[in-house]
Amino acid sequence: MLVSLTVGKVDAGVAVLLTEDKRLIEFPSILLPKTIQSGSIVDITVHQNHAAEQKAEESFLNLQEQILQRYGLHAPSPPVLRLKNATQTSIVLEWDPIDLATSSLRSLSLYKNGVKAGTIPRPLEMTQTKMSGLQINMEFSFFLVLKTSGGTFTSNTVTAKTHEMTNLTGICVTPGVLPPQLRGSLDAAVQRIGAKMTETIQIHTTHFVCTEPRGDQWQKAVDMNIPVVRPEWIEGCEREGKIVGVRGYYLDADPKLRSVGNNPSIQAQSRDSIGASRQDQTSVQSPPLRSGSVPGNQSLPTRGAELRSPKVEGEPGPEVGATPPLPQGERAKQTQKDLPPDPPRPEEEDEYDESEDDDHGPEDPEKQRSGPHAHAEDDEDDDTEHNQSSSHPIQNSKGQKASIEDEKGEDMEEVAL
Repeated sequence: MLVSLTVGKVDAGVAVLLTEDKRLIEFPSILLPKTIQSGSIVDITVHQNHAAEQKAEESFLNLQEQILQRYGLHAPSPPVLRLKNATQTSIVLEWDPIDLATSSLRSLSLYKNGVKAGTIPRPLEMTQTKMSGLQINMEFSFFLVLKTSGGTFTSNTVTAKTHEMTNLTGICVTPGVLPPQLRGSLDAAVQRIGAKMTETIQIHTTHFVCTEPRGDQWQKAVDMNIPVVRPEWIEGCEREGKIVGVRGYYLDADPKLRSVGNNPSIQAQSRDSIGASRQDQTSVQSPPLRSGSVPGNQSLPTRGAELRSPKVEGEPGPEVGATPPLPQGERAKQTQKDLPPDPPRPEEEDEYDESEDDDHGPEDPEKQRSGPHAHAEDDEDDDTEHNQSSSHPIQNSKGQKASIEDEKGEDMEEVAL
């Protein structure tokens, strides 16, 4: 296409061209010949470059695809919050590293019970935080709010509860310089109470245990204001069954400041073990039951129960009258008849028994006198009788037997009367 234009005015950079219908067109003067001036006529040929148009379009589409892949597909991710540790007065929270994609970070804030608790410093580096000064045995809710150039993102809500004084699972100790024996006992005590132990100080470390104030970990504990205590503090917590104060367990503290208590669970276990051991000893040392003994907790019948007549059921029989009383003489004979006969004994035993019966027979009225003189006379009579019996043992035994028979006869006559 050929177009004829008239140069109206030539400037340093732009020339004004006039069309046939008197329209003005500003045209770069650098594209015109250097010899033109006002009133010159120039012919300009114009045509469309399709190849260049297609190339430019492809370049533009490639640029759009790159922008989409870099900024349109990847967005910042919401933080994932979780509970790491809890004690009586503190809660430790942690989260995964923040993924900002192509956005820029503006702020990361922590909210407690729906109220902003503070802003996390250095959020691209820190992934943990500790909330201290909380109430004992109280429930709290936490969540994070991430603000970026690509938008605002909220994390999940975590509900955590502080422990009671008797809950020792939140204790996390880091050992320092300790003798081998104390280190072994410390490991066993920590395991018994359900606490945790880390070899290096971390954000959830609650106490630093050592016996000598030296080492890098000890210095770090001092810088982080972590209590430095002796191993006896763990034993004190186990003994009392709750968190005890650290005032009496510092390295330079007076042992008299330590409180001594009793753990009910430990006492119950000790009582159970003592009872079991006593029961085992009883079962081993107890003699076997004799024939006729009652095993277990069965009680023997009492005398009253034996004498009590059993209950009789059925129709009553004919009445029987009462037995008339016997006379006094007949009653004595009946009593003597009901008594079982004496078993036969050897002659020596008879003599010995008769001598004992003689000694315990009716006393002489003269021996019933009271006073010291009577006792003296009794002693003299006993000595005399002993000498006589030792000199004449056979005669003495026969005489005693005769006297015993006479006394028995007199007793029987008295009973018959």
